[in-house]
Amino acid sequence: MGYKETIQFIQDKFNSKDFIPLHAPVFNGNERKYVMDTLDSTFVSSVGAYVGLSEKMMAEISQTTKAVAVVNGTAGLQIALQMAGVQRGDEVITQALTFVATANAIHYNVAEPVFLDVDYDTMGLSPKAVSEFLEEFGERRESGTFNKKTGKRIAACVPMHTFGFPVHLDELMTVCAEWNIPIIEDAAESLGSYYKGKHTGSFGKLGVFSFNGNKIVTCGGGGMIVTQNEELGKLGKHLTTTAKVPHPYEYVHDQVGYNFRMPNLNAALVCAQLEQLDSFLANKRALAQDYAAFFTGQNIKFRTELEDTQANYWLMCVELENIEERNAFLTATNEAKTMTRPIWQLMYRLPMYQHCYRDSQKNSEFLEERIVNIPSSVRS
Repeated sequence: MGYKETIQFIQDKFNSKDFIPLHAPVFNGNERKYVMDTLDSTFVSSVGAYVGLSEKMMAEISQTTKAVAVVNGTAGLQIALQMAGVQRGDEVITQALTFVATANAIHYNVAEPVFLDVDYDTMGLSPKAVSEFLEEFGERRESGTFNKKTGKRIAACVPMHTFGFPVHLDELMTVCAEWNIPIIEDAAESLGSYYKGKHTGSFGKLGVFSFNGNKIVTCGGGGMIVTQNEELGKLGKHLTTTAKVPHPYEYVHDQVGYNFRMPNLNAALVCAQLEQLDSFLANKRALAQDYAAFFTGQNIKFRTELEDTQANYWLMCVELENIEERNAFLTATNEAKTMTRPIWQLMYRLPMYQHCYRDSQKNSEFLEERIVNIPSSVRS
């Protein structure tokens, strides 16, 4: 079966022969009502009821104690790293197969990413790769774990749940606990994903979600930091609201803070979207099942969730046989106005991160040449 049949299948699923985007937002709930409510109240900035409500909803959904609404996921990740203790000159373990925001957030803290390989099955950070790196380079000291080759402190580990597929969290948690390295989950893509019954983002010291325009739930931009630690959550709220100390009229700020607040206007939109999350997930799961059935027996492999996990199927993806087939597939589908997109270039291929340490990257390079995202929108 060739790409023509694949394109026809996708067109039939989305009932369109016009341009089919990769992931379009759907506004079928209370979005207009809640946004108009903010306009009528005049509380459109960071002071407003919907900000607090969105935080309460996200804490419940993510099964965490405290959630902090922020302007976008990247800002959330930047602050989460700072809250976890990452400082200038530290190293942070992460994966090279990720969206650039993961590495950028580390760089914003004047820290250095250490790029380790992913697992083939999850496409996310490999616990085995982390363990091997630490056994070779790690050195335990009273003040933390250090890289004995560079002399720098290894301050954190940031796994990213690629396209909503959870990494092997039990194994990663065990490795990082042995070396006393905090985990900050880049859960930007995994709202509605579960690992052994627990929501992604709830395992590490902190987790960060994104509400960008192409996510399952969107408010144009926006993001959320979550944690099980109430005091850490309060610190996150303080830092992201310019570190302003409450006072009847004076402007008092007790440390360097950030204007990373989510406006009430955006919070109203995300509250309406979160109300529909379960239906969005069910809709996408049905599409994933249709894709899986269609691609069965073909030379194109549809990626599905692993045992003991529940993926949100944010961006669904297929694996081609090699880079030549990948490129042919990308060309044919996009020329037919059916949007497809390759997985990201590995971070160490980008000019600003070429100098960073990386291991063999065997799985990352294999996947880079073969993985393609296909249309994944919630269908109306």
